[in-house]
Amino acid sequence: MSELILHHYPTSPFSEKARLLLGFKGLSWRSVNISPVMPKPDLTALTGGYRKTPVLQVGADIYCDTSLIARRLEQEKALPAFFPEGQEMIAASFAAWADSVVFQHAVSLVFQPESVAVRFGNMPPEAIKAFIADRAALFSGGSATRLSAEQAKHQWPTIMARLEQQLQREEGDYLFGEPSIADFAMAHPLWFLKATAVTSPCVDSYPAVSAWLARVLGFGHGAPSEMTSEEALEVARNATPADLPDEQFADPNGFQAGQQVVIAATDYGVDPVAGELLFAGREELILRRKDERGGWVHVHFPRFGFRIGAC
Repeated sequence: MSELILHHYPTSPFSEKARLLLGFKGLSWRSVNISPVMPKPDLTALTGGYRKTPVLQVGADIYCDTSLIARRLEQEKALPAFFPEGQEMIAASFAAWADSVVFQHAVSLVFQPESVAVRFGNMPPEAIKAFIADRAALFSGGSATRLSAEQAKHQWPTIMARLEQQLQREEGDYLFGEPSIADFAMAHPLWFLKATAVTSPCVDSYPAVSAWLARVLGFGHGAPSEMTSEEALEVARNATPADLPDEQFADPNGFQAGQQVVIAATDYGVDPVAGELLFAGREELILRRKDERGGWVHVHFPRFGFRIGAC
């Protein structure tokens, strides 16, 4: 069986979500550290241009977006489950809200001037400028709208008060009793805010939330071991993609298996990936593409939050 390879960097919130997912499952994995900013030539050799972090590689199969990474890890090890039986839609829908709305608020709070001054205080001004420019490019061209720091501050108490109430009244130790994908999706924006004294009070002021977050972070990161990006490319070149899912191809807009298409995120990081559409299922889209460095790979995307376009 191919190793799990996570392409990530330490300060990425969604990377922390993926690391916690691996820890919750108690999995061993290989860690490839990537640049926080473009260009990322070794990563995009595998993805075809998708630049968001993190990306999970399993042999010659490349999984984009943590919502789909969670479903792939569920296939790897069924229990403990990210989608507890009878709560699949509740957990997934809450996670989608946390990954978008709550994350958007956290980004605005983290990138307010007072926070930036502390978070990037040890970086040269040129590096800070390059990072800010990269993030401006990342968040341009999609449906995600910029939330001002003032509006994020205004709305944040409502989000946290609701979360505090939910946790105080829940009989279990997690958002919906037992741990689920909802907990990990909510945890990573708060982990992001906890990084400096400027934004940490946004979390620390809520005792039930703080205690819950400590429990979620306590799952740890599993058992990682280092791997270089060159080694990961070699793994892809020498591997054969896994068989397609045993599910009927179905696309309501008429795209067909074997058609040349582009797939792109709709919110931000909308760089398109071109290839042959192999599969369109209820949750997942799969493109086949070839790179001279990575060989033939299957690139997997979630259906929700992504679009297919004709080449």
